[in-house]
Amino acid sequence: MADKDPMLSTSHSFYDVARHGILQVAGEDCYGRRVVTFSCCRMPPSHELNHQRLLEYLKFTLDQHVEHDYSIVYFHYGLNSRNKPSLSWLQSAYKEFDRKYKKNLKALYVVHPTSFIKVLWNLFRPLISHKFGKKVTYFSYLSELREHLQCDQLPVPQEVLRYDEKLRGLHHGRRPPPAKTPPPRPPLPTQQFGVSLQYLKEKNQGELIPPVLRLTVTYLREKGLHTEGLFRRSASAQTVRLVQRLLDQGKPVNFDDYGDIHVPAVILKTFLRELPQPLLTFEAYERVMGITNVESSLRVTHCRQILRSLPEHNYAVLRYLVAFLHTVSQESMINKMNSSNLACVFGLNLIWPSQGTSSLSALLPLNLFTELLIEYYETIFSAQEALGDRGPGSGDAGGQGSHLVRGCGGTEPPQPSPGLSGLRVP
Repeated sequence: MADKDPMLSTSHSFYDVARHGILQVAGEDCYGRRVVTFSCCRMPPSHELNHQRLLEYLKFTLDQHVEHDYSIVYFHYGLNSRNKPSLSWLQSAYKEFDRKYKKNLKALYVVHPTSFIKVLWNLFRPLISHKFGKKVTYFSYLSELREHLQCDQLPVPQEVLRYDEKLRGLHHGRRPPPAKTPPPRPPLPTQQFGVSLQYLKEKNQGELIPPVLRLTVTYLREKGLHTEGLFRRSASAQTVRLVQRLLDQGKPVNFDDYGDIHVPAVILKTFLRELPQPLLTFEAYERVMGITNVESSLRVTHCRQILRSLPEHNYAVLRYLVAFLHTVSQESMINKMNSSNLACVFGLNLIWPSQGTSSLSALLPLNLFTELLIEYYETIFSAQEALGDRGPGSGDAGGQGSHLVRGCGGTEPPQPSPGLSGLRVP
């Protein structure tokens, strides 16, 4: 990932700090938690960086995610006497992060720790609660981190990658040979995760809606609409992996057996995140990012124009999913998941760039676009669109104003068709 974020505007309220790329938001981990990375190697010398501004920027970033479960990856390599903040600053910074920030922080991964970290830990031990201390995990190598996160989706600085390679070479007394990648195995005929929509369609008698998506949506619509924080919470990683394995093997899954409504919610997000190409496609990424440059009264029309360019299959799956999310948002008085909250959860699961990961500055347009899809579902996925008339000349009802009225009525998502090719809906 490039050090400089091309999406970052000089008008950003924290441009002086953000331009260094110290903080990045990197999608979700394998437990469905949002991941924020902190890279010390990108910190400039202390005289070039106002550490108080850095603290404010860190809080500004976390404020967008602390209502959900989240994880932090801290890359320690690169911290030195020239850019290291003072111990008094570190102490005041820790005190700044009250329960609001610590409550939903589920893991703090420290990569490449040094003796300096151990000294800090001893100094701060009186201030750190036992509960918080259990969230901290140290990794000497990136390979250990990969057991918990998909490192290919993390914005790992090149300096950290080179340092990790050097460490592994020193550990073995020689530079490690390049790893040999075994040839990929062909997917199972019943595979649900990590395969294309086209593959799923071919293996499911031409059915457009993937079986795992229909299974989770059907269950959540029947039993999860009144669950507070639906899609915000993570689930047992072991249980999620077990369910994934069962689904990939084409075995029946009854979510009632697991006693946790968040399991199917995480499975749904995992399915979207593991698609080889995002549901909104790589080609649409730049146009989605441009939503903030469109006049507010024309943004819904802009959304429809982008969706017209989607392959028919992607459009059908997206419409099915967004119809369900619109229904979830209509129960927000109970489940606390309005269109904005849902957008924060699903935006990064619907589209990402073909190279690297979505940057922090990309979250605003990405979440705005997703919120519009959910909030104005009926207008964007109008009757004409649903019937396949998605050409440039199709009708665009409400294009200038009526679609901007809050509280548009909702419709139920399409009813599931019989037969899920081996998957049993409870």
